Amino acid sequence: MLLIGYDLGSSSVKASLVDSKTKKVLALAQYPEREMTIDAPQENWAEQHPSDWWSNVCKVTDLLFENTEFCRTDVIAIGIAYQMHGLVTLNSDNEPARPAIIWCDSRAVSIGDKAFEEIGRKNCLEHLLNSPGNFTASKLKWVQENEPETYKTIRKIMLPGDYIAFKFTQKFTTTNTGLSEGVFWDFKNDQLSETIMDYYGFDYDLIPKIVPVFSNQGKITSAIANEFGFDPNTIVSYRAGDQPNNAFSLNVLEPGEIAATGGTSGVVYGVVDQLKFDPNNRVNTFAHINHTEKQRRLGVLLCINGTGSAYAWLRNNLAEDMDYFELETLANSIEIGADGLSFLPFGNGAERMLQNTIIAAQFEGLQFNKHKLAHMVRACIEGIAFSFVYGIKCMHELGLDPSVIKVGNDNMFQSSIFAKTIATLTHAEIQVKETNGAVGAAIGAGFGANKIESLKVAFDQENIIKTYQADKSKLEAYTKAYEKWLKLLETKIK
Repeated sequence: MLLIGYDLGSSSVKASLVDSKTKKVLALAQYPEREMTIDAPQENWAEQHPSDWWSNVCKVTDLLFENTEFCRTDVIAIGIAYQMHGLVTLNSDNEPARPAIIWCDSRAVSIGDKAFEEIGRKNCLEHLLNSPGNFTASKLKWVQENEPETYKTIRKIMLPGDYIAFKFTQKFTTTNTGLSEGVFWDFKNDQLSETIMDYYGFDYDLIPKIVPVFSNQGKITSAIANEFGFDPNTIVSYRAGDQPNNAFSLNVLEPGEIAATGGTSGVVYGVVDQLKFDPNNRVNTFAHINHTEKQRRLGVLLCINGTGSAYAWLRNNLAEDMDYFELETLANSIEIGADGLSFLPFGNGAERMLQNTIIAAQFEGLQFNKHKLAHMVRACIEGIAFSFVYGIKCMHELGLDPSVIKVGNDNMFQSSIFAKTIATLTHAEIQVKETNGAVGAAIGAGFGANKIESLKVAFDQENIIKTYQADKSKLEAYTKAYEKWLKLLETKIK
């Protein structure tokens, strides 16, 4: 009996095939090889078309089975992880009414800020644990105000993962974790937020049926069974945003545990059991995958928009003929601090960590007679790592002070420069595990389909493949470079 996990990112779709009994990973696939396009019709906008996501799900499924001996008909359950905070709108024909407005789009910042003040900061933080900010609810309000004719055609709104589940099942469903990440969820009353719905003037019928994160969320349609070659009794049984799911895949489930990812965006994600919020609105709190009304498990999420996207920009524009391992070698030829060159990686819209400031990415201190590509690569990696360190220091104020940070063996954490910089400046051990979000989604599907007995045994094998410790001998050099970087950042956000 096989489990499939899909991880819908903004750069690619990853998929995994897992044995439901042994939890062994049988196959992995990713499509496309290079980053998916993000459209920007206007400055600080970011859109993708849901039909492209679905097309890539179909293609990655073919790749998953291409070089394996396993039968598609043995698939029993599907898990879905997805890029958070996006807005998908479906019309009466069940087609997207417009392109999806994705997580790094900044057009709704002013709408959310206005709602924060008019609803009341205290009310929002105590009930929503967040400002309405630039999240899904505020993006929908932008459509209502700026594209009224399109808004009139909307039958249902969805998060990206809800859309993929719909394509498999033709059922309109969402989860409380998903609604919380869209800032539609009232934690005090444990229900859809009437305050947000009424303040923004949304019809309650726009919200799909709420189903548990781990559950039978719908059987695939006969048409999908035929197209994919799956057993017609296959179910979708797990769904979560990419960051809660990544934390799950790293076995981060209990209060005080910390996970981090360095994909297109960078995230530090910690679990707490209290209704905590940041009064400065630099980090956000959402329902974790195992959150219930009786047993609170909340994910405190710090997001940095420009991480892997910053590194990909540098590669695509300055070193297109080199892969990331070659860039790492190049950067290793340069000392810590990149000979005075600093890089701010915040070029992907409004940064919540910087209180929704848009400061743009930039190199500082560039000298033509001294700095070469190697310096720029080193400064880029360090600048991204410094942004993680800055964010972790913000999270200390919420009581999260990690001695261990769990990460997957992919994306930015494949860079030893990146990982060692963070470990040294935070004094935390970084544990790199052989897993990814698609594997987590498959394991989630197994638990949701009652094929894995408990969350406790879901990851009974930790599978740590390497660790990074603080390098005390280089702490002074790292600290000097970080403080120079921090001084530059502070001049931009004052």
